[in-house]
Amino acid sequence: MTVPTLTRQPPAAARRPGLAAQLLRRKPIGQMVDEAETGHGGTRLIRSFGVLQLTMISVGATLGTGILVILGESVPLAGPAIWISFAIAGIAALLSAVSYAEMAGLVPAAGSSYSYTYATMGEGMAWICGWCLVLEYAVSVAAVAVGAGQYVNETLAVFGQVLPDAISQPPGDGGVINIPAMITVALAMILLVRGAKESAWINTAIVVVKVGILLFFCAVAFTAFNGAHFEPLLPMGAAGVSAAASRVFFSYIGFDAASTAGEEARNPKRDLPRAIMLSMLIVTSIYVLVAVAAIGARPWEWFDGTDAALVRILEETTGQPWIALVFSVGAVLAIASIVLTVLYGQTRILLSMSRDGLVPRIFGRVSTRTGTPVAGTLIVGSAVALTAGLVPLGALADATSIGTLFAFALVNVAVIYLRRNRPELKRTFRVPLFPMTPILGALMCTYLMANLGADTWLVFGVWMLVGLAAYFGYGRKNSRVAALSHEEYGELSSRAPAATPEPSAPEPSTLNR
Repeated sequence: MTVPTLTRQPPAAARRPGLAAQLLRRKPIGQMVDEAETGHGGTRLIRSFGVLQLTMISVGATLGTGILVILGESVPLAGPAIWISFAIAGIAALLSAVSYAEMAGLVPAAGSSYSYTYATMGEGMAWICGWCLVLEYAVSVAAVAVGAGQYVNETLAVFGQVLPDAISQPPGDGGVINIPAMITVALAMILLVRGAKESAWINTAIVVVKVGILLFFCAVAFTAFNGAHFEPLLPMGAAGVSAAASRVFFSYIGFDAASTAGEEARNPKRDLPRAIMLSMLIVTSIYVLVAVAAIGARPWEWFDGTDAALVRILEETTGQPWIALVFSVGAVLAIASIVLTVLYGQTRILLSMSRDGLVPRIFGRVSTRTGTPVAGTLIVGSAVALTAGLVPLGALADATSIGTLFAFALVNVAVIYLRRNRPELKRTFRVPLFPMTPILGALMCTYLMANLGADTWLVFGVWMLVGLAAYFGYGRKNSRVAALSHEEYGELSSRAPAATPEPSAPEPSTLNR
């Protein structure tokens, strides 16, 4: 008997499932695993990532420029207890991270939370999740890249040079075009086109430098450490600590980038959960250490209204102007690392959606030479580069938070669904304290979404309306899951997922030519 696949053309309108039935139709997990191994159109992504590269992808997307500026905004809220706020925010992020770890072991596909949602809640919620991820990844890349002009200028200032606003700021911010931002995105795009393995190793090197710079700050700051700066510990009370935790929570967004590498990991069911958990440990430890070192070096009142607090602490402690150069270069590297890893995740999300027929096929084409989605990377990278160069994002960047939190909440719900409905599936990682942990994770995400501003909700609503039009204009008619007859869909759904092969046989020669 021929096994049905999702490669057939969508059905004619007369045979298409009803709207409600199509929105609730789930993509079989076994089919996702099969597609990850066989690729789409005969070419699959190259499995070249070990746990180190996966961890660095997650750390690279998470540990960014936020820690370089976040203290000046959050310390006045929490006082010396800011390190407790970072710990609380880390725990809140961990509630969702453990759910990602379980789902990554179950569904080692490139689509991250989009694929997890498709397997559990159906096409309708999967489309919403994927559309949120498109917003999160694309806007966050552009938002981070926009800061490149500022840090490049700070680097040049050490040598008495500066870029004119006309070529370092977007329209509306006193300039014409932000060329440094566009160059940053373009370089990341070119690197991703050349190959995922090369991109991962370069990202690993950048992350090592980035971590080294933050540890260097801690070493210098501890030379001026004064324990009296921690008294009283809670001058703003517990409410202040909670308020600061809500603000710094967004410093943890990005760990989900590792889960988009499900089809490029050598042993995804083992390594993806490890990478996600390890990256959370690394990032939380560094954030808490930096916060303690900063408060120890300066009283908490000093931070109010202080921009680039870490740089100022280093300059005042050492009296050396070259410190500004070191940290400006570090900030540029942090931007490059985030742009590279988040742009990588964006292309893999669209690859999965294209494979399912929900976005045009060009995003799912994988090059036989490089083993990467070249066309999709060029399209996405070009669009993001133009956005970063021409649009002053401002409050629009806040929309990345709401899209991320929504996706996090869906993953927590997906864990609960599969535990209840597919308990027989083999899990390489299990969420501890089930079901309390995913329930708390979903509630935490919902609470943080509710506390976002009205402007952010307005942007989110408009984006959802655009997504609704895109789904009914293209996705619903071209969905490959909807192309299956009732009998074919039932057969695919009843199949057990195939085992992901152990690493690591040599890659097919056709992918290395």
